[in-house]
Amino acid sequence: QTEDTFDAGNLVARMVEALGFRYYWATEGLRDEDLKLTPVESARNTLQTIRHIHALSTVLLNTLVKEKPEAGNTQEMTFKQIRHKTLRNFEKAIKILKQSKDPDFEGYQLSFAGGRQLPFWNVINGPLADAIYHTGQIVLMRRMSGNPINPKVNVLSGNLRN
Repeated sequence: QTEDTFDAGNLVARMVEALGFRYYWATEGLRDEDLKLTPVESARNTLQTIRHIHALSTVLLNTLVKEKPEAGNTQEMTFKQIRHKTLRNFEKAIKILKQSKDPDFEGYQLSFAGGRQLPFWNVINGPLADAIYHTGQIVLMRRMSGNPINPKVNVLSGNLRN
């Protein structure tokens, strides 16, 4: 499939690519003080938010593959390990989505413990939208800790400005 083919696989792949680009730059160059920042007492700190995005990336990938990858215990992983695994999950999902045909989406089910399943539509307004939302929170939190993202990041075009 080409970039100008507007089908379900390419459209969702583009959404995941946009998320991956934003996540990459939101997490690039984070310092320990950035990871510890909690905007208010009842909120997640930046590292907890990154762990949550990793879990969401695993849910996304799990809907697309027959053999379910292990999420891994992010409590035992370093920030760099979590970030790497999350970006790899996005890459794997994009590769699968770009090869997917419209009928494939009938088999992509969001599965829960106990056997409950929801159609792929729920992945879009659930884990995918949630991961985009939380990536924006990381951008805000790192700004609050004095370490804003690279000003050359252009989210509209998905690249860096010169």
